[in-house]
Amino acid sequence: MALFDTTAFRILEQGAAVMWQRNKVIQENISNQDTPDYNCKYLDFGGILKDKLRADGSVKKELNLATQLRIDKLTSDQGDRNNVDSDVQQAEMLKTQYQLDAIINQMNGNFTRIRSAIVTK
Repeated sequence: MALFDTTAFRILEQGAAVMWQRNKVIQENISNQDTPDYNCKYLDFGGILKDKLRADGSVKKELNLATQLRIDKLTSDQGDRNNVDSDVQQAEMLKTQYQLDAIINQMNGNFTRIRSAIVTK
């Protein structure tokens, strides 16, 4: 539907999907915090989003947020060569949840404005 085919809505939709994926990666890290030789994973999309922005701050027409899964093989925090820091992962999960909540609230605001415009006509 053309009503939801806007750049802003596509950014919100894809942003929510990325946050969901990021949350899954963090959950996998936490569940493997006691697994020997497990390397912590991170989902990167911030740098990729910057590539999609024009110099004036507008977004390129064909926006498709890509993600890149990075594996930290350099850090070794524990004797069993596992590098998952539970406190860091819990903080990242909370941050991701706040970002996802903000995206969902923005989408709900858009729906409310559309519903309001339909009802007042």
